[in-house]
Amino acid sequence: MTPALSVLDLVPVRTDQTSADAVAASRSLAKVADELGYRRYWVAEHHNMPAVAATNPPVLIGLLAAATSRIRVGSGGVMLPNHEPLVVAEQFALLEAAFPGRIDLGIGRAPGTDMLTRYVLRGGATSAADDAVAKFPQYVEDVATLMHPDGVEMTVGGHRQPLRATPLAGSVPTIWLLGSSDYSARLAAERGLPYVFAHHFAGQGTAEALELYRSTYKPSPQHPEPRTFLTVNAAVAGTAEEARRLALPQAQAMVALRTGAPLSAQRLVEDAEATPVAPAHQGMVEAMLTRWIVDEPVSARARIEALAVEFGVDEVMVHPVAGAQVGTDRDAVPAREETLRLLAA
Repeated sequence: MTPALSVLDLVPVRTDQTSADAVAASRSLAKVADELGYRRYWVAEHHNMPAVAATNPPVLIGLLAAATSRIRVGSGGVMLPNHEPLVVAEQFALLEAAFPGRIDLGIGRAPGTDMLTRYVLRGGATSAADDAVAKFPQYVEDVATLMHPDGVEMTVGGHRQPLRATPLAGSVPTIWLLGSSDYSARLAAERGLPYVFAHHFAGQGTAEALELYRSTYKPSPQHPEPRTFLTVNAAVAGTAEEARRLALPQAQAMVALRTGAPLSAQRLVEDAEATPVAPAHQGMVEAMLTRWIVDEPVSARARIEALAVEFGVDEVMVHPVAGAQVGTDRDAVPAREETLRLLAA
């Protein structure tokens, strides 16, 4: 089985980069993915993190779609409880109008941020943030309805008034539900929506979530069959040893995130090698590098194909985690680009 390949990008920021450099590097990476025939290119939503510049998916999607010509561009995902449904609907309806047939709206329920940022995003009210999470199913429905060409009609002040995300929609983005637990799997199955489990992040529970989604799926007019794919972290180089070396900065960043250590911009490869991982956390690093696709090209491609067979998917979304070495141009990510080239070849 030869699965289609796609890309997930968090727009990482290295110690030698500014946000402008990181965005320029991701624009180049998207162009490479477009030229190589990757199916889609998604950007995440994370806030107030020193090593992640993907804070605003709609803005990034506009930049990346304008820089490419064929590939689908979307969010992996918009964290819906952070935003009002009408705002999200307007943003993605306009993106779809500008790039018809190329926009995906991936929606998540997690905040994707710390408590302070979540508080500010929801206007300084923690109750509003909690309420938005509880209303997630309704928010999903609201976004879909508002993006539909017919929109909705509501009564305000005794007057009936139409409300839609854009005046005359010719097409609508594809909505995907994202999750790392069975919550979104159940909701996607119930609503007849495409679904993606965050295998690259969770690492466990993928088979169970996909089975739940498929076995309880209720067909919808837009999606008569369940639709899903797999996500994996990958660093591919000429040798497995070099791939492992390039993956070390990302592995160290994940250790910091999961142990509550201070977060920082992503280290360069040589700096990561010079920064020993605490013995208590070495097992975590080994587990991640084993679970990720960190290998030479032939073995890496074979492992991806094996995962596609194991989980019954025809598409694998790669999160390229290969780091940069000292002397790399600040607006370039050659090791991440090489991961995409080697996998595509």
